[in-house]
Amino acid sequence: MTPPDDDLPVAGTVVLLRAAERGVEVLLIRRPTRGSFADAWVFPGGTVESVDRRPGASESDDARRAGIRETFEEVGLVVDDPVPLSRWHPPVQAPVRIPTWFFLAAAPDEAAVPSPGEVAEFAWVTPADALARHGAGAWMMFPPTWMTLRQLAAFSDVGAALAAGGAPSLFRTRVRDGPRYAWDQGELDARSLPWRFTPA
Repeated sequence: MTPPDDDLPVAGTVVLLRAAERGVEVLLIRRPTRGSFADAWVFPGGTVESVDRRPGASESDDARRAGIRETFEEVGLVVDDPVPLSRWHPPVQAPVRIPTWFFLAAAPDEAAVPSPGEVAEFAWVTPADALARHGAGAWMMFPPTWMTLRQLAAFSDVGAALAAGGAPSLFRTRVRDGPRYAWDQGELDARSLPWRFTPA
């Protein structure tokens, strides 16, 4: 039996932004070939744990603390004041369902120091270049990462991209015949994209 959304674990992920010659770059990490999102390129983040929770705090605040903690654990960077961008509900067909909050934050000046056990590879890259690598089949991404990059590709500076946060969009993922992934904000054809999730 599928648990209701209120009973699901929650995660927070942080999209780090920095200025570059070609506009805005984001930090993406490739997960190891085992575990969650195996071999996929994602933003740093993870599930809310007991250390992230505060009495009376909202779900987004707990997810923000989880995203900050996980970013430090995974790439050694301290994040200040991330702003919410979106909340993603996985499809009911997914074998593991973890609603995830996405936050935007300016990257600190320090260099990233990836954790060997959690990060197989990392890259600072423009959203357009990341999307191109995914489209060519060189990088595997899941729909939330792809959609977030597509949104950020419209911005030419960090300040403008950060201003897009604050009023998070809600994405309730649905799987249609085809297969297609659909949200209130749009629809994607999964047949032409190298995603590993296949509807049951």
